[in-house]
Amino acid sequence: MKYQNTFPSFNRRECLAAGVALAGGLATSQLSVAETTPKLIRGNTEHVISIWLGGGMGQIDTFDPKRKGDPKTRKAGAYYDSIDTAVPGVQLCEHLKTLAPLMDRVTAMRTVNHESIDEHAAATNRMHTGRPISGTVTYPSLGSLVTHERGAVSDGAPPYVLIGYPNVTRGPGFLGASHGYLYLTNTNEGPAGLSRPDHITSDRQARRESFLAVLQKQGKATSEQRVRDYEAAIQQSLKLSGPEFNQAFQLDKEPADLRTRYGGEFGQRCLLSRRLVERGVRFIEVSHNLNFLNGAGWDVHYEGILLQHKLIQEMDTAVATLISDLEQKKLLDKTLIVITTEFGRPPEFDSGGGRGHQGTAFSCVLAGGGLRHRGAWGVTDELSKKIVENPVGLPDFFATILASLGIDYTKNLYANDRPIPITDGGLPVKELFA
Repeated sequence: MKYQNTFPSFNRRECLAAGVALAGGLATSQLSVAETTPKLIRGNTEHVISIWLGGGMGQIDTFDPKRKGDPKTRKAGAYYDSIDTAVPGVQLCEHLKTLAPLMDRVTAMRTVNHESIDEHAAATNRMHTGRPISGTVTYPSLGSLVTHERGAVSDGAPPYVLIGYPNVTRGPGFLGASHGYLYLTNTNEGPAGLSRPDHITSDRQARRESFLAVLQKQGKATSEQRVRDYEAAIQQSLKLSGPEFNQAFQLDKEPADLRTRYGGEFGQRCLLSRRLVERGVRFIEVSHNLNFLNGAGWDVHYEGILLQHKLIQEMDTAVATLISDLEQKKLLDKTLIVITTEFGRPPEFDSGGGRGHQGTAFSCVLAGGGLRHRGAWGVTDELSKKIVENPVGLPDFFATILASLGIDYTKNLYANDRPIPITDGGLPVKELFA
């Protein structure tokens, strides 16, 4: 049985022409893909000071004020009057009077939102990692993401410091312990374990380090990542236990009038964050959920709202002084200040005059960092309950922060061999970049 050749025949010239056409088509296709791929947005931020308002700051009573309500008659609305700011058309709560003249260096992101249940633990995790809690993966915090991508600014400083109590939501997750934080809870002392006791002289410390080096040399090399992370932590601790880094915690070296302007314990934490920036720390989280002035903190259910203004005033003076201090030292354009909280508060008052939880629309804040600030971004309705314009999902908020640091917000990280997008598909708010 004979088979007939049904394929068309080509001479040499026709084959060459077909090859050129194919190559040209591939090049055109690649060029088309390149043209449709958005160019990455990259800022010039070097440091982040992240201020955490544990409990849930009410946006309607701070950075997104609306008409005034009345808790006695249960009329929905703001608890306080509003004031104008340095940015025309942008108002703040009356208790943010020190920040108001500085709002041209600030953007209140008024349309941040997430779909986590309005419960503190879940929302705290969401706001620190950008993800819902997973049963299979422990996601890294924003601080650990930044540490992983950029490291410390200076060899003599840790990349990530937490001023507040440690918590897994602030941790490195699948990135490993080497991208974790150093923490302290008292601004009068350095981190626990790093301050060398007075009876340990430099010579004695050197002998101890030599002995440790001998033990490590005699031990078998290991590829176990947890052991290697532990050894790296030892080396970093030795590096940071000397007097040079610990000088950052000597707040009494600062002018008395400046310390007074910063205010109480929270203000001193903000001052310490500036000193840590000067030492080369990349990411600092400052917690404002200790030693509450109103007995309830930002979680203003029922009568907790009665003294909420004291918290707002404390934040106002501390953050405004931090902005001015960084600006005076020519560090503001290199340092992004971020203010976050679990969720916001609804405009309605509860039976005790306080407020519940609201994650569908609330405010976070960005300041400095070389961004093109506009006072506020995004619009909510007349009661700050629903988003009207320019929603900012949490992945977009994270992407904006990462972009300001020059980090690729489209890349994948890997939990073992599993690819995980660094921002869960977020895109930065491009209008904040020049």
